[in-house]
Amino acid sequence: MSLADFIREMPKVELHVHMEGAIQPETVLQLAARHNIALPANTVEGIRNWYNFTDFPHFVQIYLKISECLRTPDDIELMAREFLKGQAAQNIRHSEVTYTPHTHYMQKGLSFADQLAALNRARRWAEAELGVTMGIITDISRNVTPEQGMVTAEWAVSAKEDGVIALGLGGPEVGYPAQRHAAAFDYAWSNGLPCILHAGETDSAQSIWNAIRYGKTWRIGHGVRCLEDPTLVAYLREHQIPLEVSPTSNIRLKVFPSMAEHALPRLLEEGLYVTINSDDPPMFGTTLTDEYLQAAETFGWDADLIEKLVFNALRVSLLPDTKKAQLEQQFKTEFAALRERYLN
Repeated sequence: MSLADFIREMPKVELHVHMEGAIQPETVLQLAARHNIALPANTVEGIRNWYNFTDFPHFVQIYLKISECLRTPDDIELMAREFLKGQAAQNIRHSEVTYTPHTHYMQKGLSFADQLAALNRARRWAEAELGVTMGIITDISRNVTPEQGMVTAEWAVSAKEDGVIALGLGGPEVGYPAQRHAAAFDYAWSNGLPCILHAGETDSAQSIWNAIRYGKTWRIGHGVRCLEDPTLVAYLREHQIPLEVSPTSNIRLKVFPSMAEHALPRLLEEGLYVTINSDDPPMFGTTLTDEYLQAAETFGWDADLIEKLVFNALRVSLLPDTKKAQLEQQFKTEFAALRERYLN
């Protein structure tokens, strides 16, 4: 009887993971060698140590260095293929992946059309060869100008029938409120594209209110600081606005001191709609599988709650209803078989 084996093998859905933040050390080394770019280390172990999170400025420094290694559409396709192989290895059947095209446009002049084509080649390959799907959340970094944010919104809308499922908002929360990009969100929604905003991790509950008010956010990336405002908790519960909780990310960014002190149990007790995610997995030393394993061990979760959280993610994904229904049926069958094998 092993709950850990159950978690490792169960089908999963991930809603909050950054493509550039999920790039493995092996892929970074390959890209750096391809373009003769000097890195702080030249071994997998060395890169892993460099990744080891110390603070947000260090994290941004790593992120920008990784972006520097992504110089061509072929590089982006390689990154996406390697990412999707890693998702398939964890039996993550569908991922909704945040990707920041404006960075690559500004850094290297890579057109959005070329970036999107590369991502879509990887996406179609993974669906055909690995049986996993991916939707792209094209995100605005909060600290860019409203004009630059609008460019990303226009790109996202132009690709809504071609792999892009939502307009996102990421980047530094403090000092860059969502309303700076309100026009971009209005543009997306008026053109039939949902918005999914990061809010309420490194900034207060007010950041979540801003995401709801100015972005009409479909889900909330993080959202764990909602507990600071009982009125907000009641609103989130009433409307069942999903939270994309990434526990290890929250701990690394010092929102909570440890997993044992994480707000997850309270979020569930409050009747909020919780999903589990990995955010920037190799940079935070985690995977989606590890997030479930650690939470189950720390909080004494049983298979029923874990299964419920997987279905939570599936049901608020942006997959078409027919695909969702099909996956739900498959997942039910697989969960029943896993229970039989590991828990009965």
